[in-house]
Amino acid sequence: MNLSLAADLLGVYFFAVSGSLMAARREFDLIGSLILASLVGLGGGVVRDLIIADGVPNSFANPIYLLPVLLAALSVHFASAPFLRRTNWLMVFDAAGLALFCISGTSRALQHGMHPVSAVLLGVMTGVGGGVLRDVVANETPGLFNPNDLYAIPALVGAAFTAMLWGADLYGFWTGLAVACSVFALRVTAHRQGWGAPMAARSKSASLAVRIGSRRS
Repeated sequence: MNLSLAADLLGVYFFAVSGSLMAARREFDLIGSLILASLVGLGGGVVRDLIIADGVPNSFANPIYLLPVLLAALSVHFASAPFLRRTNWLMVFDAAGLALFCISGTSRALQHGMHPVSAVLLGVMTGVGGGVLRDVVANETPGLFNPNDLYAIPALVGAAFTAMLWGADLYGFWTGLAVACSVFALRVTAHRQGWGAPMAARSKSASLAVRIGSRRS
């Protein structure tokens, strides 16, 4: 098994666990858990492969991608009650999947000759895509749009560093691992500290004016 495939499968597992944890929180059955785990675990990679247009997406061309999804659903199904009560586990597994997928998406795009800027954007889409699908299907507000959290920015940082390391011919296992750990640490720290990106409107009064105007129109 090559390094790229191993990283992909590990990212699928982490993301799929977050999907199954969401299913447990919403009291879905095991089939619902499998579906939600599949969406978040495979969704970002499918988007990446379709944009690159490199034939059939890996998730469908290689059945091994279904194994971490199944393992994730079973792991959560047989998990102890104290584990499931820890609400932050969903964010931790999601952060791990985000860290791996933003790197794999960027590196895969660069391997196929995409411009570094486009590769970074695709890396971000790969990282956040599955989580958005999970939250929408589970009828949750996507973490991507949470004003009191950073979701896309850690993915952007990881994708940008991956592209820079690739351009300097320094991208490898250890440098990729360092970037993944940095993205994970940034995501978890931002969540715990309540860091957020600037609001769309510069002030609350401006935001309120926008809402009032939209109601009148």
